[in-house]
Amino acid sequence: MKIIVAGLGRMGSQIAKKLHEGGHKVVALNRSPEPVREMVSLGMLGAFSKEEALAFFAKKERVALWLMISAGAMDEELDKWLNMLPKGSIIIDGGNSDYRLTRKRAEKAKRKGQTLLDVGTSGGIWGYENGFSMMAGGDKSAFKTIEPLLKTLAKPSGGYAYFGEPGSGHYVKMVHNAIEYGMMESLAEGYRLLKEGPYKNLELAKAGDVWQKRSVITSWLNGLMADALRKNKDMRNVDGAVAESGEARWALETAEDLSIRTPAIRASFDVRIESQRGKINFATKLLSLTRNAFGGHKINEATEKTKQAKRKK
Repeated sequence: MKIIVAGLGRMGSQIAKKLHEGGHKVVALNRSPEPVREMVSLGMLGAFSKEEALAFFAKKERVALWLMISAGAMDEELDKWLNMLPKGSIIIDGGNSDYRLTRKRAEKAKRKGQTLLDVGTSGGIWGYENGFSMMAGGDKSAFKTIEPLLKTLAKPSGGYAYFGEPGSGHYVKMVHNAIEYGMMESLAEGYRLLKEGPYKNLELAKAGDVWQKRSVITSWLNGLMADALRKNKDMRNVDGAVAESGEARWALETAEDLSIRTPAIRASFDVRIESQRGKINFATKLLSLTRNAFGGHKINEATEKTKQAKRKK
């Protein structure tokens, strides 16, 4: 299947490579040229503008487009693509968009004669090797059309499922990420208890390794934390401010609208916000390390963003 992959960041580049190696014809597009050149060196088609990407398709040929961009850039980019794509084209939003906005965007695409599918994608920087986990929503016939792409991306041990109307895929992914916040916080607090408890010099990574041997809390997150502790047990060069990318915030807003109590998710979210205000500790530093381990996020991302915001003022 021929597809444009636009946005070659941490996950977008892996999606492009995995699709290419799976036999699909990939047109790689990115705002900066270096990632495009890298994809071309691997055998993909490269484009440095939307016009160049569309030139690889025949006139009026329906286009499949996978957008792997930040939630904040989605409206502007979508509007541009909707004015350029032939009718009948399928746009896949594989990023972490607010499901409420996704529903509106799907309606906008429909009015233009195109289809927007939401495919919440998890797996971080390990998806290329292990397979991605994907949660899809939107028009079912369009989903069936792009299903061969999802089958390729799920190999060897990932998975995907269709959940229904527009926004449902992003909704399921949002809840997934909110759960992730709570799980990470609980694990990080536990390791802090080991670190600062009555028994000094406990080997935290060793505890994590034992917990990974069929204990009740055996999990990928725990394994990543144990590895992080093994590599950086003293938390060198970690400031402890933890970024939040929006999904837990949206989940909490939805829970409030539905009068559903979510105390664990709320507490984990508040810890991240407080860390950005200077309330840091061993657990918040471990959270930063773990985000880097599964997603490639910058370890001191939250502090960098705060400094940038102050400079703009």
